[in-house]
Amino acid sequence: QLQLVESGGGLVQPGGSLRLSCAASGFGLGLYHIGWFRQAPGKEREGVSCISSRDGSVYYSDSVKGRFTISRDNAKNTVYLQMNSLKPEDTAVYYCAAIGSWVVTTVQPMCIPHEYDMWGQGTQVTVSS
Repeated sequence: QLQLVESGGGLVQPGGSLRLSCAASGFGLGLYHIGWFRQAPGKEREGVSCISSRDGSVYYSDSVKGRFTISRDNAKNTVYLQMNSLKPEDTAVYYCAAIGSWVVTTVQPMCIPHEYDMWGQGTQVTVSS
């Protein structure tokens, strides 16, 4: 069974840090573009950060640029999202998603939900004092 499993969410105070993990089972992540997305209550799901499988290029949304870092460890079959200087507005359910690099003709798909076809179940991140 092919699946993505997120972990690492939790409750953190403003200014704190968390590291989210996205582990793949049943397949290797090496040939997949990976994205982190989030959805806050009453809001649409949005792209946070994405990383290309072809050249490692990364994308960050303006709201997290300079605070979040995406990385991948193909040997561990895991993609990470290091989140620093967290703000209350970062509170959301965070999802990782994947799309095969052979599906996408560009070096990296746009970091938007409908570009990705495999999703994890999500992990809650709450930033509150």
